[in-house]
Amino acid sequence: MPNVDLVTPADPSPSPAPGEGRQLPADGTAPLRRRLRAWLGEAPTRNTPPFSRHRWARLLTYLLIGWTALAIALAGGADLTGSYDLAHPVALLATSLQAVAIVLAVRRPVPAWLLSLAAAAVTALLARPHLETVRPPGPNWPWSTPVLLAHMAVLLLFALRIRFRGTIAVLLVTALVTYVLEAGMDTGHYSGTGTIAVALFAIATSVGGTLRSRQEARSELVQQTTITAEERARRTLLEERSRIARELHDVVAHHMSVISIQAQVAPHLVKDPSDELLENLAGIRGNALEALTELRRVLGVLRSENPEDPYGLGGPGTGAAPDAPQPTLARLDALIENTRAAGLDVTAEVVGEVRPYAPGVELSAYRIVQEALSNALRHAPGSTVHVEVGHFPNGLHLVVANSAPRYPVPPSPGAGHGLLGMRERAAMLGGHVTAERTSGGGFSVTAFLPGDIAPAPSDQSPTGEQTP
Repeated sequence: MPNVDLVTPADPSPSPAPGEGRQLPADGTAPLRRRLRAWLGEAPTRNTPPFSRHRWARLLTYLLIGWTALAIALAGGADLTGSYDLAHPVALLATSLQAVAIVLAVRRPVPAWLLSLAAAAVTALLARPHLETVRPPGPNWPWSTPVLLAHMAVLLLFALRIRFRGTIAVLLVTALVTYVLEAGMDTGHYSGTGTIAVALFAIATSVGGTLRSRQEARSELVQQTTITAEERARRTLLEERSRIARELHDVVAHHMSVISIQAQVAPHLVKDPSDELLENLAGIRGNALEALTELRRVLGVLRSENPEDPYGLGGPGTGAAPDAPQPTLARLDALIENTRAAGLDVTAEVVGEVRPYAPGVELSAYRIVQEALSNALRHAPGSTVHVEVGHFPNGLHLVVANSAPRYPVPPSPGAGHGLLGMRERAAMLGGHVTAERTSGGGFSVTAFLPGDIAPAPSDQSPTGEQTP
């Protein structure tokens, strides 16, 4: 017997039925064949009642079906022999076919219905000559009691597994066969069971269809519940991100603004400040303003409703950029100068003719170089770093290579998110990033970003400042 389970909240999606995983011909007949297989019961749902997700309930159902089939085969054979005066082997064969149809309906409802209807029609035709010799009122005909019960069971299982239109079709065909059998009987003594049989068949199919519809409704409810839970979790995540953004803005932004203002005012509080003091204070103020810009970007990411595209860059080729000013290639010189001030010997080289790129390309290029320089500061202190920016017809080529560190450094506790972020930025724009060790013990980061993305209109100057 098949092992049929109900949908549970932990597994809301039904698994593919037998035959659904096979490849079909890539022509116009594939959808038609798939629908035909579903209509014929080749791919019934795995969640059809009365089968339960509990093993004991399934075993009880199969046991009940088996005992019903056995009772129809044995008791029905004796009833047909006594009512229609058929030979016992013939009567037993007829009811055995009905029993086989009941068992077959669990897995193949359409062939089971055809077998049951054919066996019932043949039984009625075999019993027809006997009806002319019996005295009134005569036996039940054309549906005897065992045959009637067997066909009801088959139709019930049919309605549990086949769609409503298919159930109505087989009910109409059964009624038509019953009418043809009775209409062709002009003589004989019998108790007509055609009308009551069709009524009982309609009740059986109604019960099966109702149970099927109820199970489908339960499956849809489970799916809707799952979707609702996912939406609730997503809303909770967005609320938490907004709360973190508010806290960062209220605390960090305030202190960074105070640092910037104090660094700007400090020279006026000292009589004849030295050049070194002025330079250091200017550096403090510049770094504070840079941190505020970065903080605004992070706040924009946290407040974004699209975590899959937190930077607002859109898909490849869209050229979309966030509203807040973002660093571009024009600010690479300042980034390199800051890295030199931190203790690295950095050289820069520009290859090719400088041309504008989409904001997303320039932002990603800046971030890739920034992350590569940060890695060199952490992992190769005192090394020599060479930055190459190549402008080529097919796109932007970036190379950041550092030599071996002057002295051994302890392993970094980082999780490798920097390299992963560089690769994600490049892949988002259709490019790629390669990071590998060099033969001299250093490290090299090579990136390619396609340049065929037209830059979006911008009201910013090349330095990233707003223009009037």
